[in-house]
Amino acid sequence: MNFDEARVIAALARIFGGSQRGVEIGIGDDAAVVKTSERTAITTDIAVEGTHFNTQWSSAFDIGRKITAANLADIYAMGGSPKFLVAAVTLTGDESMEWIEELAEGIAHEASSCGAYVVGGDLAKGPCKSIAISAIGQIDTAITRSGAHVGDSIYISSLPGWSAAGLAIIEKDLDSDIALHAVSEFSAPTVDYAAAVQFSNGKASSLCDISDALVIQAEQLANASSVHLAFDKKLIESHPEFVTLSELADSVGVDVWQWILAGGEDHVFLATGKELAGFCIGTVQAGSGISGVEMKKAPDTWRHFN
Repeated sequence: MNFDEARVIAALARIFGGSQRGVEIGIGDDAAVVKTSERTAITTDIAVEGTHFNTQWSSAFDIGRKITAANLADIYAMGGSPKFLVAAVTLTGDESMEWIEELAEGIAHEASSCGAYVVGGDLAKGPCKSIAISAIGQIDTAITRSGAHVGDSIYISSLPGWSAAGLAIIEKDLDSDIALHAVSEFSAPTVDYAAAVQFSNGKASSLCDISDALVIQAEQLANASSVHLAFDKKLIESHPEFVTLSELADSVGVDVWQWILAGGEDHVFLATGKELAGFCIGTVQAGSGISGVEMKKAPDTWRHFN
């Protein structure tokens, strides 16, 4: 063991502590006590070493950011505002204190970017690292996947595919500026939380974040809303980042549509509505399923138990 539990808890209290609005009792007691709104959104994500993250590719800071972002995005995708987080971490005992502190600092950094606080959690020893984070958010009117209406347009907050591109670049060992940007987005995606707020304020009829793949989330939204989502690839191609991402895909011999449509972990927001602030990529029509996003290879991201 490179550390003892008391030392870890003291470090976490220092990193996550301080003045926190809405927190009556924070780290150090049996449970945290916080002030919440009448309506609360709650979500949980777990990440396991070797499945969701690789310490050879990503720093502890980036791993902390990435896992936290998954939770924050889920709260925003419901039309909520994240307020508090709790984190349960399994360690092998071989980690250094520096690695543990960097992980905590990454979690705290991403949380603070949204005005959220880590108020507690748990530590355990196991055969591999795992990190489970739960987020609690304030919500007035929930925006679900089931609210899309015929006649709505389909919007994205930004172009998905950069995280999948980053993974491919790591495996190819390229080092151009664009390649390094893709790797950075894979290690810890830059999530446009403000775009989700704009979708909510713009009265989006449905909303979700693209954590698995655009086609997977689109199918879920279409099924939940009992509508047909008709995507237009020409509209997607007109996105300002499409040419750059396409050139990067060509450089590694990959179909760029595989990254855009089937790549996950970007946490781009997918919304439907009228005259929203995002980038329009299609329309909502009567029927079922999705069209316009056919691929040579079906997405295989996040099929945990196949």
